[in-house]
Amino acid sequence: MERMTSLFFVYILKCSDNSLYTGYTDSLENRLKKHNEGKASKYTRSRLPVSMVYSEGHPDKSSAMKREIWIKSLSRENKIKLIQEAPNEPIF
Repeated sequence: MERMTSLFFVYILKCSDNSLYTGYTDSLENRLKKHNEGKASKYTRSRLPVSMVYSEGHPDKSSAMKREIWIKSLSRENKIKLIQEAPNEPIF
């Protein structure tokens, strides 16, 4: 079945231990909820609570996944720069 949504997101979460987690989704609000319920990833499950500190929209899943991989390849310092340089827009 084809998905009705045409917008995907790449996001960065700040975990309770101050580590950063990067992922992609088609629903930021639902994904954040799943992370904080401990149901989204093994990494964040032991670092709750998490908060969303960065997100960006993409027109399709492929471009979101490519951007996620690129962000994951960045150093922590460069991820923080990316977060700080983002426009101050509401996450949701």
